[in-house]
Amino acid sequence: MNGQPISGTSAGADGVRRGRGSKGPLALVAGALLLLVTACGGGDDTGSGKGGGKVGDTAASAAVVTVAPKDGADSVATSGALKVSAAQGKLTTVKVSDPKGAEVEGKIATDGASWTPDQHLAAATKYKVHAIAKDSKGRESAKDTSFTTLVPQNTFIGQYTPEDGSTVGVGMPVSIHFTRGITDPAAVENAIKVTAEPSVPIEGHWFGNDRLDFRPEEYWAAGTKVTVKLNLDGVEGRPGVYGKQAKTVSFTIGRKQVSTVDASTHRMKVVRDGQQIKDIPISAGAPATTTYNGQMVISEKLKVTRMNGDTVGFGGEYDIKDVPHAMRLSTSGTFIHGNYWGASSIFGSTNTSHGCVGLQDVRGAWSSKTSAAWLFDNSLIGDVVIVKNSHDKTIAPDNGLNGWNMSWSEWTK
Repeated sequence: MNGQPISGTSAGADGVRRGRGSKGPLALVAGALLLLVTACGGGDDTGSGKGGGKVGDTAASAAVVTVAPKDGADSVATSGALKVSAAQGKLTTVKVSDPKGAEVEGKIATDGASWTPDQHLAAATKYKVHAIAKDSKGRESAKDTSFTTLVPQNTFIGQYTPEDGSTVGVGMPVSIHFTRGITDPAAVENAIKVTAEPSVPIEGHWFGNDRLDFRPEEYWAAGTKVTVKLNLDGVEGRPGVYGKQAKTVSFTIGRKQVSTVDASTHRMKVVRDGQQIKDIPISAGAPATTTYNGQMVISEKLKVTRMNGDTVGFGGEYDIKDVPHAMRLSTSGTFIHGNYWGASSIFGSTNTSHGCVGLQDVRGAWSSKTSAAWLFDNSLIGDVVIVKNSHDKTIAPDNGLNGWNMSWSEWTK
C-alpha cells in the first residue's frame, strides 16, 4: 500500500467512514425541514388549514340581485318604480343615494327577499343603487345601477304658516295652503311631518282639497318647539302634478295667553299663564250684525288698516281708512281692533260693531296708553281670543285658523 486512501472511502478524525454517496450534515438538516413541513401541513392534500374544509371557495354566489328600474333608465316615476329584490339569497345591504349623498330610507323585508323605499323619490334627480345579497353559503353578490326620475311639467307648492323662526301663541296651528287642488291627500299628508319638543300627538285635518292644518288635541304648551318638514318634492298630488318643495321650518310657542270676550257683559278678560292680567271694556257686534262665538286665533296684526264694508258683504255701510291696532280673527273679516269713532261710553256698555270686537283707541294709533294699544302690544300671532254669549253661531273651523272649534274626534276622522 502506498498510503493513499482506498478509492471511494475515507476516514475522518472521528473515525466515521464517509463515502461519496453519503447524505452528510446538509442532508440531515433538509430531512428535518421536510419533517417539519409535513407536520405543519398534516399531510392533507385538501388544502384545508383546519383538518379538511376548503379554504377560499372561489365559486360564484348563487344569489341574484335585481334592481328596477333598469340601469340607466330616465323619466322614472317618483313613486312605485324603485324595487330591489334577491333570488336564491337574502339582501344584506341596500343603499340608494342622490348626488348630494342623501340616502333614501327603506326597509329590507324580514325574509330578505326584497327592499322597498319608505317614501317617494325627488323629481329630476339621479339616484345610485348599491345592493348586496348573500346565498346560503355566505357568498356575496353585488349590483350597482343608476337611474334618473322624471322632470315634472306641472307642479304645486304648500304655502305655510307660521313663519320659520317665529314665536307664536299657544293656539297657532300649522296651516298649509296648496297652490293646486289635491286629489291624493294621503300621499301629500304622508310627505309632511310635524313634531314637537316636548313630544305631543299631532294630527292633520283637510279643509277641502287645498288646505291641510296640523294641531295637537289641546293648545300647545308654552315653550314648545315645533318642527315642520315639507318633503313634497316628487309627490304626485294630482295626476301629472308634482310637489317641488323640500323644506324644514320651525317655530316656538311663547307664553300662554287666552283672552275671553263676553258679549253680554261687554268685557274681555286677558289671562296669561293662568293669571288674569287685564279686564278691558269692549263693544262687540250689534244685534243685527253679531260677533261669531267660539275660539279664534289671531292670524295677522296691522297697526293701521283700511276696513271697507264692500269687501265683507256690507255694501257701502262703512269705509274706514285708518282703523288702528287691528288683529285678524277670521278670513271673513272678523277683527279685534281699536275704535276711535265711537263714543267712549259704548265700551263696556253696548254692542255697536258690524261683527268685530272694538276697544277704545285714538285715530292714528299714536298713543300706547289706550286699551287697544295695550292689547296689540301684548299679543302674539297665534294667541287665542274666545267669544261667548253672543247671539250668533260658532265660527266655522276653516274661517281663519280656528280648527279648535272642532272636537278631537272630529279633527282626526
